Amino acid sequence: MKNLQQIIYLLACILVLAVAAVQRDGKLLGNYVLSKDKQVTKNKIDTLRTLDDGTVVLNTTYLAKDVKGFAGVVPLEIYLKKGKVQQVKALHNSETPEFMHEASELLDRWNGKTTEQALAMRIDGVTGATYTSNAIIGNMKAGLQYAAKNVKETSFFDKLDLRAKTIIGLFVVLMAAIIPLFVKNKRYRVFQLLLNFVVLGLWGGTFISWSVLVGLMSGGINVWISLIPIVMLITAFVYPLFGKKNYYCTHVCPLGSVQELAGMANHNKWKMSKQTTEYLDHFRKVLFWVLMLLMLAGVWSQWMDYELFVAFVFNSAVWVIILIAVVFILLSFFVPRPYCRFVCPMGSLLKLPTTKVTKWV
Repeated sequence: MKNLQQIIYLLACILVLAVAAVQRDGKLLGNYVLSKDKQVTKNKIDTLRTLDDGTVVLNTTYLAKDVKGFAGVVPLEIYLKKGKVQQVKALHNSETPEFMHEASELLDRWNGKTTEQALAMRIDGVTGATYTSNAIIGNMKAGLQYAAKNVKETSFFDKLDLRAKTIIGLFVVLMAAIIPLFVKNKRYRVFQLLLNFVVLGLWGGTFISWSVLVGLMSGGINVWISLIPIVMLITAFVYPLFGKKNYYCTHVCPLGSVQELAGMANHNKWKMSKQTTEYLDHFRKVLFWVLMLLMLAGVWSQWMDYELFVAFVFNSAVWVIILIAVVFILLSFFVPRPYCRFVCPMGSLLKLPTTKVTKWV
């Protein structure tokens, strides 16, 4: 009976994310839901066209339809003249504006190169916008191959992100997903929390947030570049079905990790009355449902782009979010995990499959 309730809640979460994806982007798993949107897209997109001055313009919408960032596809227009790249423009996409702005610095890297030279280039992604960067690089590769009449099946290793950041990040998230199931050691826990904060958070900018989940639901999951988020999703949504509730929040989440580390540095915590704790918990629930209504109604769904997790992507996060994140970390010295317990909309979603209905009324 308990597992059935958890499965029903899990299905409800998936349904909510699907509705939010359609409301925000008009897409579900990479496909336009509204027939009108499909028709408009087909009518307006030409893979290759030639301008009056002889410039060839490549549109990668169809060429790289399986290449996705965090929130979906990131199509480009590549301008070629006399066999050289003149400029690259990003087309409309569903990526978080701050991430897209940060990754857009890549667009000038290929200018002045021939198609052969551009294809031979090894371009590193922008720190803080890894998945969007990979999507831009993948679109460029698909477009340039098409232009060079050298379209070929991408090898298995070409699909994988084999950079040190990704490999180490995958190793760390697997450690967080597996080792705490068998090892209950305080020193190891401190070590794992540090790894979560530094590697997954500060270095990789990888986490689960509403924006990430809705983006994955909208654009679909590119398995080859999303191995770390996939492991996180398993710990967040599958582990609770086997009795490991709140596992992601407790053992994996980089924001939760840094709050707990801050709390370990000070043993003199503020004493909060039971009534105060109940009021704050009630605030979290009210905030959650208000944000859900706004999202499902298609009103100010941009709130998803301002969860505190975005502070880890400090190169593109707005300063207000970074400041609020710092305030909550400082508050963690005196109140255990304050953001997790009394604010986090993502944490509220993850609590649903393991919470009785009466506790949410």
